[in-house]
Amino acid sequence: EHPLAEPGYYSFDLSAPIVPGTFRAALASADVALTGAALLLEGQRAAYALCRPPGHHAGADLCGGYCYLNNAAIAAQYLLENGQAGAPTVAILDIDFHHGNGTQQIFYERADVLFVSIHADPAHHYPHYLGYADERGAGAGLGFNLNLPLPPGTGDDGWLAALDRALDAVRAYGPAFLIVSAGFDTFAGDPVANGDEGFTLSAAAYPEIGRRIEALGLPTLFVQEGGYAIAALGSNVAGLLRGFEGG
Repeated sequence: EHPLAEPGYYSFDLSAPIVPGTFRAALASADVALTGAALLLEGQRAAYALCRPPGHHAGADLCGGYCYLNNAAIAAQYLLENGQAGAPTVAILDIDFHHGNGTQQIFYERADVLFVSIHADPAHHYPHYLGYADERGAGAGLGFNLNLPLPPGTGDDGWLAALDRALDAVRAYGPAFLIVSAGFDTFAGDPVANGDEGFTLSAAAYPEIGRRIEALGLPTLFVQEGGYAIAALGSNVAGLLRGFEGG
């Protein structure tokens, strides 16, 4: 067998190369998310997992989109298996510019995890083949997958309106825990996501996002996903967390 055959079989694009140290880095990233989940189980109100590489494009047996292990999904499963008795549930809210196709794939036929994603219309942006509004789950998971694709040029007002819809769905589901796949490539200056067809969120949007998420009153784990405007990334992350904390 050719040595590239097996890695190719488990990759859905060319943006997640496998080199020496890849697995060690991916495992360390997942461990960070697991540590955050453990803090929630210990009674912490919230935690932020600074995960690199990111994870939300990784499926159960596929890597791609810079992602190898799905950190948010691993944390969700950990919370389900170690939370309070009585079948706890978890909601995952994905606010990255790109659809979390891997997270959707993992939980698509399950009712114990609600997946809600606000993202760029896949007709225009990666991952292209998934993330459409008519994808609502299947089997036991029917109705537990909500995609909210938005058009190019969406700014603060349009994006926050979609967030309100997403939070209404989470509130109606009533999970024991919330995981936020926190991508910051929605920022107007992001070099990877943006351009003529990107979003135009301002720095002021991120504290407001944090405030609205906090209003759910749920134990919340923020898991870092995308974000490539390096000069603004730290302040945007801090803004989101500051808003969540009431600042």
